[in-house]
Amino acid sequence: MVLGAVWCPLLKSREIAERIRDIKQNHGLPRYHEMKWGKVSPSKLGFYRDIVDYFFDDDDLHFRGFVASKEGLQHQAFHQSHDDWYYKMYYLTLHHIFRPLCSYRIYFDIKDTRSADKFRRLHDVLCNTIYDRKREVVQHLQALRSEHVEQIQLADVLIGALGYANKALPATGPTSSAKIGLVDRIRQRSGYSLLRPTFLKEEKFNIFHWKPQQEVF
Repeated sequence: MVLGAVWCPLLKSREIAERIRDIKQNHGLPRYHEMKWGKVSPSKLGFYRDIVDYFFDDDDLHFRGFVASKEGLQHQAFHQSHDDWYYKMYYLTLHHIFRPLCSYRIYFDIKDTRSADKFRRLHDVLCNTIYDRKREVVQHLQALRSEHVEQIQLADVLIGALGYANKALPATGPTSSAKIGLVDRIRQRSGYSLLRPTFLKEEKFNIFHWKPQQEVF
């Protein structure tokens, strides 16, 4: 399972969204075209490469990727359900981003009809874990449709690339030259293989790999 988050200063959010829409328009796409990892194709590789380059060129944009192995999970041993584990993985994805004296508004891609209830619980978990009783740190958490939020779309592309890089591809079978090309571009720009954790304090493109024996709760 691969989770991830793109973050930026609130005051830069609209400017970043407009810049991404400009890149879409420059490639002959509608300004509100929804970009997704699943749409990466040879005909759109130039567009997605420009999006990746924009991410790495803009100092206000950051990414945290979290690769979690499901092999060897022992939910009973840790007195947890699979949902409990899922929330813990989200917490581990996000807690590294949080900084003292800062506040955060978190937006998720809505996945199903139960998303709102799940994310309300996640908000409770995040606040309780960092003793944010008054919700002064995690001020707002909401599930939105990704077609309306460029930063969520960007996160989907980067999460997809990280997952593709870590997927055990068969020696023979269907692969995507465009997706491989985009993964290679991210490797080139980030300086990381995507197969191993980055430095803990890496701010631009941070990756963490989690295994069940690392359970700390």
